[in-house]
Amino acid sequence: MSTVRRILDLDAETDARIDALAARNGRDAAAVVADAVELLDSVIDIDGPDVEEDIRRLRAFEQTGEAIPAAEVKAWVESWGTTGELPRPQPRKVI
Repeated sequence: MSTVRRILDLDAETDARIDALAARNGRDAAAVVADAVELLDSVIDIDGPDVEEDIRRLRAFEQTGEAIPAAEVKAWVESWGTTGELPRPQPRKVI
């Protein structure tokens, strides 16, 4: 794979988070950023939000009260590629 040099202005906290993720996973910062962009692209349609899908999911939540707390999703994602990778969190009653 060919590489392109790109200079980004990041706040100190974001830069530190990238470095920490890289160190924790034994990777370099460029790999962490590439993974983040790939993940973002896989879950967000930049060309336009699917409002109907959002409404469907909101209605399902209103009916069931089931969701996955953001902190659990974050911990799960942060565990990817580590020896302590967590299982995918499951929805549960949150209200």
